[in-house]
Amino acid sequence: MKMQWIKEQVEKGNYQLKLHAVERASIRGIDPLEFKEALLNGEIIEDYPEDKRGHSCLVYGKTRIGRDIHVLCGMAYDILWIITVYEPDPAEWVNPKKRRVVK
Repeated sequence: MKMQWIKEQVEKGNYQLKLHAVERASIRGIDPLEFKEALLNGEIIEDYPEDKRGHSCLVYGKTRIGRDIHVLCGMAYDILWIITVYEPDPAEWVNPKKRRVVK
């Protein structure tokens, strides 16, 4: 999965939100427009081509107001799926792009 393809799907409106993403975004106070913004200016920070549910990746982006957002995306049948969305937790992330090493 490439970032350019993700951006094209978002711009075309060719994406679907998994129920999990909708629920988590609501609980976390993340507006759907914020993860759209994050995807449009984001970058892939982790790629999971061998995911048993299909190729997926983690995208990091900032909203226009500077909020750090992670969006877990998947691809199925040429549709971009938004699996979940969250703000990176400093306990798990050194910075928004680098995961802490678990010992």
